[in-house]
Amino acid sequence: MKQKILVIYAGGTIGMQASAQGYVPVAGFERQVRQQLNDERAAQLPAFDMLELDQLIDSSNLQPHHWCELAGIIQQRWQQYDGFVLLHGTDTMAYTASMLSFMLQGIDKPVIVTGSQIPLAELRNDALDNLLTALIFAGQYSIPEVCICFNGRLLRGNRSRKLKSAALDAFDSPNYGHLGQAGINITLHAERLLAVGRANFNIPELNPDAVVVLPVYPGMSASVAKAILNDNAVKGCVLQTYGAGNPPDANSELMRVLEEAIKRGVSIVNVTQCLQGEVNQGAYATGATLNRLGVIAGSDLTLEAAFTKLHYLIATEPQAHIGALMVKPLCGEMA
Repeated sequence: MKQKILVIYAGGTIGMQASAQGYVPVAGFERQVRQQLNDERAAQLPAFDMLELDQLIDSSNLQPHHWCELAGIIQQRWQQYDGFVLLHGTDTMAYTASMLSFMLQGIDKPVIVTGSQIPLAELRNDALDNLLTALIFAGQYSIPEVCICFNGRLLRGNRSRKLKSAALDAFDSPNYGHLGQAGINITLHAERLLAVGRANFNIPELNPDAVVVLPVYPGMSASVAKAILNDNAVKGCVLQTYGAGNPPDANSELMRVLEEAIKRGVSIVNVTQCLQGEVNQGAYATGATLNRLGVIAGSDLTLEAAFTKLHYLIATEPQAHIGALMVKPLCGEMA
């Protein structure tokens, strides 16, 4: 029997149209798609329904509650479809794919996130190819995880990053191999996929103020960290350090601010500013300072995966458990 896929149009460049203010989200994307597909082309695809959000999201305006909304849509319709394709803006696509991987752990069906750099409404675009490729992966292959499909690459969602702002191959997974490629032939690397599990949906209420990001830079003042971390609503922080996880530890006041925040119960996770590689707190004396303070080493987590995982754990687990769970792979997000 032919597979049936639900396409969820959340917004993003793929369905935008030009306006005097630049590209803006517009309703009625399904009509555009159906007009592009004649009967012969449609017959080669899995059957699909399309659900369009009432309030389309320009992904630059994405908020944590949108993750819960999108996960809820998938959960409510899980038994009705064989797979899901989420059409999403590219700017925060990696954040959404990462969070969905934590909220939808153990799935046995594909949830594939895609979008485009050029809208479908433009004569020359990457929108239709990305959508068709995502539909083919979702409807013809066993892929039990949340992925990003873009420019012929199938990537683990929580390993993905947007690396290019103006090229069609905008996404990659710098620390993990591609799950598949769609070139002349379609290849799926089954050995890289997560094991098939049983869907364990956990869609908590998220506090948008709970997690902050603190990048270090030459000349950074401790007052900057203090202003960010001294808010009582903050329960977690992604600390972006140099190289293998090295902070400016000669700045004793900055180190004191981090230590005081940890003592107050703020979970601080260290990730590297480098595109590839992992944190190794202790390879250098500066990084070892963070070990003494109780900073959590984030291994090879991307910023997006670290941020969303911390949000998820803060919303679902006691604070005392967060450190152990942050260093444990939950759904393939880290080595």
